Amino acid sequence: MSDTKTMHEVTTQNSWEEALEKESWVAPLIDIYETKDDYFLTAQMPGVSKENVKIKLEEGYLIIMGRINFNDVVNKKYVLKESETGNYYRRFKVSDNIDESKIDAKLENGILNIKLPKHERIKPKTIEIK
Repeated sequence: MSDTKTMHEVTTQNSWEEALEKESWVAPLIDIYETKDDYFLTAQMPGVSKENVKIKLEEGYLIIMGRINFNDVVNKKYVLKESETGNYYRRFKVSDNIDESKIDAKLENGILNIKLPKHERIKPKTIEIK
């Protein structure tokens, strides 16, 4: 956490962009795995509430942003702290193979889970012989 950057109240699109420029951001730990029908992305974002997460698709990129309450972090008396805490930001190139209209996201206990369904056109199909 940088002392030269301050916490800004984020209520509009412009303030998210302003915060991105003026505040400290860290990369959350990410796991991405694949099944037959979907890709799954999990991001560890401790200290972030659902109201302070923003996920967007923009120009072929999936952008994940999460903001913490800095007062909650600085006012804790840590005995041991191994995790990196701060505002979270990651950006990933999204394949054309993803059905963007069916992307689903959930945040539970500081873990953001995003389901990225594969588009039907890329799934293997068996052709019946007539």
